[in-house]
Formats: sequence, structure tokens, C-alpha cells
Amino acid sequence: MYRFFEQLSTRIAAPFIGESSRNSKVWRCRCGQSLFFRNSQCLACSAALGYQPEQSRLSSLQPGMQADTWLLDADPEADPEAGVLRRCANLDSPAACNWLLPANDHDALCIACSLNHTIPDLSIAENHERWRKVEMAKRRLVAQLVSLGLQVIPKTVDEETGLAFDFIGVDLEGKPPTTGHSNGLITLDIKEADDAHREQIRVQMHEPYRTLLGHFRHEVGHYYWDRLIANSHWLEPFRGLFGDERASYTDALERHYQQGAPLDWQQHYVSAYATMHPWEDWAETWAHYLHMMDAVDTALGFGMSAREMDFDYQPFPPSSLYDPQHPGGAAFLSFVNAWIELAGMLNELSRSMGQPDFYPFVLPPAVIAKLHFIHLVIQQEGGRADEVLQDL
Repeated sequence: MYRFFEQLSTRIAAPFIGESSRNSKVWRCRCGQSLFFRNSQCLACSAALGYQPEQSRLSSLQPGMQADTWLLDADPEADPEAGVLRRCANLDSPAACNWLLPANDHDALCIACSLNHTIPDLSIAENHERWRKVEMAKRRLVAQLVSLGLQVIPKTVDEETGLAFDFIGVDLEGKPPTTGHSNGLITLDIKEADDAHREQIRVQMHEPYRTLLGHFRHEVGHYYWDRLIANSHWLEPFRGLFGDERASYTDALERHYQQGAPLDWQQHYVSAYATMHPWEDWAETWAHYLHMMDAVDTALGFGMSAREMDFDYQPFPPSSLYDPQHPGGAAFLSFVNAWIELAGMLNELSRSMGQPDFYPFVLPPAVIAKLHFIHLVIQQEGGRADEVLQDL
């Protein structure tokens, strides 16, 4: 993980010239056409495409020796037997999944689709497009979790500690579901995939930001709190930084919606909702960590840099970190400070199009410490973020 931030800081400080850096978010078809994460067929040569999560890459495919098997064009020298793959069974469903799995895997679904416990009622015409949007967001989430080295275990494999998703609508009494997390099961109201509905809820809740991917990153933060913090040596440090999670969640929820966030919340939290309870502070900060990691990786992969812009932002000092003496602290600060500059640039781009800010949040030093804590937790878990970009 430290190597990732060391390399990331080098990329931040360096110009992007020609082929000197690998593009981490764009791949190449065998015909030379640029390929993107969601593509399942090359628009130039019609080649079949597939995403291999273990190697975080999208590749054009060659038919294998057996029916419905495929080989990666991106790795022509690999052992054909070791590299035989199948496309996810959800490819031709409304989910339009472009992921791959080993041909000898007994499951028909890829790791991302195997997390589904309940899919939307497809007898409702609108749910076809809703499910497509939801699955695209979920695949981005799962791809990032895998790239960070975090365990992604379906509940079908381990009911007690696994992860699963329910994408559901109103029940027989007309009551809508509540989006949330409980014991590894993440529930999402499928209407959240409707832009107009989601925007209406965002305004009602006085939220600056509300997206499907944001929902998933937040709720999976609760899941990983159970996996990485509860009953671990991180629990007491967590309480010292985020607060005591043993405080009544029900009382905290009621207080938050009756009284709102404290007036000085922006000095200590990443969002108003994070003030509600230590669990929500963790989940909100976790989501922002994933936002920042993915956005900086994407921007640098496309050669974007704000280093030439005169934003006059004051960089965060080492004292902002959870552990200022940590050997990877300087690299982490480079990452955070690059994010602040990048967000400023992207906010101005959004404004130039008459759109809301790309990142409508301000990060105080207290939140930087929390982000660093989360980073260290993921690092200990066996984070592989350094491997994602080590060839850049």
C-alpha cells in the first residue's frame, strides 16, 4: 500500500507525456480502440470484451477451444488452460454484466453478480433500466474493493460473514424499503435508480450529494466496520477518533432528525449525516475515502493534473494525520493534497457547464485524520492499492 502512495505522489508531481505512464482506466482492444469499464463489445471491430476483476483489466477476447469459453487477448502468452474464462451469465440480462470468471468455476455468475440476494421484479418494465444502473454502480464498487485487496465473500459462501444485496421495491402493503445495511445484507430501494426520484429525496434530506455508487460505498462501509473494526485491536482507537459506537443508535437517529447537525459540524465531520452516530461517521468517511481513491486514480490515468493551477490551497501538514510518524504519512498527504487540488479543478469544470459542484464537500484536518485511520485499516487488511498502479 505504501508503494502505491509513493508512486501516486510521483505521478502527481510529474508531467504526463506520451506513453510514459500506463493508463489505469482505459484499456486497448486488439484493434487499438480505447475500451472503458462498462464496455462488453468493441464499437470499432465488434470484438467481444470482458472484465477480469482479479487483474483489474478489460480485454478483448478470443474464442476458446470449448463452446462459450474465452481467452484474453491482453495475455497471449499465458497458458491457454490456465486462462480459459467464461462470461457472466448476466451478460444478456438487463444487468448487462461484462465480467469474466474461470471456465472451471461451478457458478454461472461472476463475483459481483453472485452477491445478489434479491434482484428487482422484472415484470415491472421500469425495473429493467433501474437494474442496469444499479449493477453498473455495484460493479464499480466491487472492482475497487477487489483492487484494494479487501475480501469480497458472497453470503452464499459464508452466511455469517458474507456480503449480499437486496434490490427491491414497495412491499405488498405499498411500503417502500429502507436503504441500509444489516449483518452483511445491503438493501437498496430500486427507485433510487430513477434520477428524478433520487434528486427529490436528496433535496428533501438536504443532502449535497446522492448517487447509487455513493449509497453502495457508504453501506459497504458498515459491512467492513463489522469485519475489520468490531472485536479487533482497532476498536479502541476507533472509539478515540470517531466516538463510542455503543451509544444508542435509535436515540442518535431521533436526535439527528429532530435537531439536525451541530453548528460546528464542518470542523469535525465530512458531512452533516456523519454527526449522527460513530457508525455513520465511519461509513461516511469510508465512502469518501473510496471516492477520493477512485477519482484520483482515474484523473491521473487520463493525464489530468491540477499542479499547474494556482489554487493557492494550503496543503495539509503531517500533524493532520492519525499517525503523523507513520512511514507512509508523507505519501498519504501527497494523495490527499492532490485530491484537494483536483476537486477544485473539477468543481470549476462543473460550474462551467452549469452543473453542481463535482465534490461539494470541505475536508477539515479532523477528517484527514479519520481518512488516514481508514487507510491504515485497509493497509493492514492486505491492501493492494499499490499493485493497481505500480506500472504507471
